[in-house]
Amino acid sequence: MIVWSVANQKGGVGKTTTTITLAGLLCKKGHRVLLVDTDPHASLTTYLGYDSDHVESSLFDLFQLPSLEEKSVRPLVIETDIEGMDLIPAHMSLATLDRVMGNRSGMGLILKKALLALRHQYDYVLIDCPPILGVMMVNALAASDRILIPVQTEFLAMKGLERMVRTLSIMQKSRSREFKVTIVPTMYDKRTRASLQTLTQLKKDYPDQVWTSAVPIDTKFRDASLKRLPASHFAEGSRGVFAYKQLLIYLERLAINES
Repeated sequence: MIVWSVANQKGGVGKTTTTITLAGLLCKKGHRVLLVDTDPHASLTTYLGYDSDHVESSLFDLFQLPSLEEKSVRPLVIETDIEGMDLIPAHMSLATLDRVMGNRSGMGLILKKALLALRHQYDYVLIDCPPILGVMMVNALAASDRILIPVQTEFLAMKGLERMVRTLSIMQKSRSREFKVTIVPTMYDKRTRASLQTLTQLKKDYPDQVWTSAVPIDTKFRDASLKRLPASHFAEGSRGVFAYKQLLIYLERLAINES
């Protein structure tokens, strides 16, 4: 089982779009995929057509379990309408975890242990992270084999990337673990100087971590979200989906080389 977290401390850079599109493509290839929504705003949960305020159970309940065995974790998973794709939904109560349980011993490894209990049921796990550093992001990063950082190709997003890289550096030192990172340029518009300059700067500043291509602006992503479908299932021939197909090939090659 391969676990990818999609994270950035800046909002609006394409985290949920990246998560759902890659998941859709993996499902189309016949893989079993579990999505985990760790953001109290529940964008991924909402995208898939669920009202986060009315789900029977959510990721918050994971942190209340007395044990993290398969029989106790599995009931938190719900099926989606996409074949091969399941979800552990978010709930707004996740926003209280840092205050209520943030100092409890072992809090940062709960998600990792839960996913280990489900490791025989899924080929991939994709975790959609909140834009703030807290218990949920710490859990997601600790559980991950690779961290994908979507970065909008514009100046302000570069500043957000700097904060995210700094956060990872701090966590690496505290946990004595090196995070494998792939920076994913998003919302690229080759007609604008800002996009061209930002992509060039990304390649210059992060030559070993940035994916050398980019996901273009594509209205099909917005249209797909209105239909509650991954873009891979709504508009497979679109240029945006083509870009994510190329990204997935790149990530799969990295996973093979690292195995």
